[in-house]
Amino acid sequence: MTVTAAPTAPTTTTDPRTTALWRTASRAGVVAAAATTAVAAGALAAGVPLEVDGEQIPLAGFAQLTLLCTVVGLVLAKALARWASRPQRTFAVTAVALTGLSFVPDLAIAATSATKVVLMATHVVAAALVVPALAGRLPERSL
Repeated sequence: MTVTAAPTAPTTTTDPRTTALWRTASRAGVVAAAATTAVAAGALAAGVPLEVDGEQIPLAGFAQLTLLCTVVGLVLAKALARWASRPQRTFAVTAVALTGLSFVPDLAIAATSATKVVLMATHVVAAALVVPALAGRLPERSL
């Protein structure tokens, strides 16, 4: 009796947390983009002028910037997962601080108070959806 081995494909190993982090960021980013766009659309429907210096902010811009900031959050989360001693906590604290800092441009622009409130609300909505999702995928402590 002879035994022959079937050819096998080379195996690659990937860190399941890394894959999960990418998937989580993608899902959370899409949900957050839809939510911020819905907030902006609701504000427009309620009569809030989403204009800066007299120019209308396109609704698609809310989704685009939300997705861009989600990518920034993902890069930050991956970096902290690698180098921080407490990645989950460090990411959450940093993300909350950055969300607070994101209000500064909104407060400084030439727009109505209602517009500024809506813009800041979209930051909070996006952060409320993305930050816990990404933080939940990070280890509490580094190995």
